[in-house]
Amino acid sequence: MTRFRFLCLLSRSLCAESCLIRSLPCSQECFKEKFFTFNSTTNSHNLSTPLLNPYFIFHRSIHANLEQSQVLINNDDQNPEILTCKIIEDTEKICRLLSKNPTPGIQSLLDKASIEVSPALVLEVLKRLSNAGVLALSFFRWAEKQKGFVYSTESYNALIESLGKIKQFNMMWNLVSDMKRKKLLCKETFALISRRYARARKVKEAIDAFEKMEKFGLKIEPSDFNRLIDTLSKSRQVQSAQDVFDKMKKRRFEPDIKSYTILLEGWGQEKNLLKLDEVYREMKDDGFEPDVITYGILINAYCKAKKYDIAIELFNEMEAKKCPPNPHIFCTLINGLGSEKRLSEALEFFELSKARGFVPEAPTYNAIVGAYCWSMRMDDAYKIVDEMRKCGIGPNARTYDIILHHLIKAKKTTEAFSVFEKMSSKEGFEPTVSTYEIIIRMFCNMGRVDRAINIWDQMKAKGILPGMHMFSTLVNSLCHEDKLDMACKYFEEMLDVGIRPPAALFSNLKQALLDKGKKDTAVLLAKKIDKLRKTPFVV
Repeated sequence: MTRFRFLCLLSRSLCAESCLIRSLPCSQECFKEKFFTFNSTTNSHNLSTPLLNPYFIFHRSIHANLEQSQVLINNDDQNPEILTCKIIEDTEKICRLLSKNPTPGIQSLLDKASIEVSPALVLEVLKRLSNAGVLALSFFRWAEKQKGFVYSTESYNALIESLGKIKQFNMMWNLVSDMKRKKLLCKETFALISRRYARARKVKEAIDAFEKMEKFGLKIEPSDFNRLIDTLSKSRQVQSAQDVFDKMKKRRFEPDIKSYTILLEGWGQEKNLLKLDEVYREMKDDGFEPDVITYGILINAYCKAKKYDIAIELFNEMEAKKCPPNPHIFCTLINGLGSEKRLSEALEFFELSKARGFVPEAPTYNAIVGAYCWSMRMDDAYKIVDEMRKCGIGPNARTYDIILHHLIKAKKTTEAFSVFEKMSSKEGFEPTVSTYEIIIRMFCNMGRVDRAINIWDQMKAKGILPGMHMFSTLVNSLCHEDKLDMACKYFEEMLDVGIRPPAALFSNLKQALLDKGKKDTAVLLAKKIDKLRKTPFVV
């Protein structure tokens, strides 16, 4: 397997040299995780997400991610521009500036910041602002006026992704028109738009976005149909994906084994084993025999449904058919059995994977860490962390997120915070937004919102911006502690960065304000929400 190479140009400065030393292992590890972890990044890291669920799904969509991995490799080979220390420092500087000053006057502040714009910087900042569409667009409009700016498909797509998260669909299409004029459109752009519509439960619009590719001069091919049903399936619209599949199959689409595995995975995620079996039979009737990817999805589906004995039977079946399992399958079984506290069996599959010649990668080690954590054998979990460190492949942020989740679940909050501090101060890498979310939620649930705000401020100081779920956790906790002025402050900050609040969040805040006789404040916030929904998004 070709590894993703995170190229760094060595400058004469010691800063750049040390940056290379720190960044290369981290980026290689990121690629390992991307190759083994088949989930789109979620903004919500709770028990419903793969990050913290009972069986740690390491292959959200195997076929799709193999394509994405190949794109990463190809792009890296073609574009040697890298993230030097200067770019990383400027990115953090910009994000800190934007997070502290989400106002219309932000462009003048950026002018005074003496930032040297480059394509790599623009792309990195837009990725960091993925959860803040308003700020992303403000930055993009400022950057395009600067010397050194170059329009690219990647930067447009990153901006479209962030705008889609706050449901600014009209603005997204305006950007598509810009991309067409600049001849920067690609199919990935439409895939991003379809996904954002699907996640907003706008299935018809998601399908229309797919169909519009032809109007913009892009030919629709069989692989694009697979991408559409994959998009719908991953957005928890599996029945719609099935309907599209059935309709297209009759008219203009000849399915392949990938088409069927997409649906199998979707029904497996829904724990609908009846539909899973139905699609599996149809696949075989159409002449497709299960391959290692199909078996992986079936095994994952039965693990998700807690039917581990059937999952093991499928493992034995594929072995009998001379279809060798891959690391993803071993990870799935280790996670599933570990979550059921069938630790000895999980460890047997770990040893079997090594006996088959698979050198443990970060996801496999993380699976074992999780298995020990489920059985609350934390000392053994820490031993695996030490083993990862000695092997030079970790631990990584995901490893610590697993440990933190289980410590908090066991009410070992002091130990959890100690692990968090060690991670951020001694391990040489920063916690991710998901890690901060875990710790902030922990303090909020403990009734220590003051500690949560302290961690929040540390996170913001590092240029890491919160998403909707983090805002919701903090605002609800402040309401619960009757700190309504602060609750309103963070609620308005959420609106300022363009995040539309969940209805339940505003309902809680509004009721708390009304109970305290602050009707005028509730009305003012309601007007701001309405303005955010209706105002054309132009910066």
